[in-house]
Amino acid sequence: MEMVAGVGQPATPSELPPQVVAAWRRDEIIGVASLRPSLVLDFEMTDEALDACLPFLVAIESGLIKSDDRVVAPLWAHLRARGRRALIDRGETSYVRGSSQRAPADLARPAVTGLRPAVEEDLDDLVFAARASLREEDRPDPFDGDPVGFRRWVRGRLHRARVLERAGQIVFVGYADVRRPEGWLIQGVYTWPEHRRRGFAAIGVSGLVEEAFCAGAGHVQLAVVDGNLPAVRLYERLGFVPFAQLRTLVFL
Repeated sequence: MEMVAGVGQPATPSELPPQVVAAWRRDEIIGVASLRPSLVLDFEMTDEALDACLPFLVAIESGLIKSDDRVVAPLWAHLRARGRRALIDRGETSYVRGSSQRAPADLARPAVTGLRPAVEEDLDDLVFAARASLREEDRPDPFDGDPVGFRRWVRGRLHRARVLERAGQIVFVGYADVRRPEGWLIQGVYTWPEHRRRGFAAIGVSGLVEEAFCAGAGHVQLAVVDGNLPAVRLYERLGFVPFAQLRTLVFL
């Protein structure tokens, strides 16, 4: 929905403008897929709709797919048959927390400065966090090939970032990448390694959730890479529940 709403809107220099295709049966839309900035397929896309969108989807030479595996699997079979290869192929579980659910009252509260929007002076720290997060997930680090472009990409996301400080040092960052009345999507959650297991991630994510609900969002979503048990325990403690299984592919 965020990508559809962004079609035709001006994009920042560091971001690709959204491109979306739809499959129609007469005057009814039966399936939607975004082609960029990432490839996302309609959760309820039928085989008929996927077949109609395939000419556009298989023309993509590289990118990131994140959708329900039921629709990713047949698309990936077509892409692989055309010589694409996966750099990353993993499962993720989507979690959701509704606005009626409350955070637990027993959260530890270490001495921190409140969660705040990121500013230009935070850019070096956020570049570090973005690169470190990619490495921890065994994903390619674009900074190695294009440091200027990578910094420009992170700078373009500053307005979405929220950071938490302790003693003047950033210890946590998270991004409110989608902020719609229907719901917010949190991504890019990262706690500096030397400050982990001290409650900062719980406070930071709780702050993002509170901001979303204060803005009128009906729910908050996020996704966890399969096998990341500390993240699962954290989010379930914060009231999130699983609702969908995703497959994420980075391909060339």
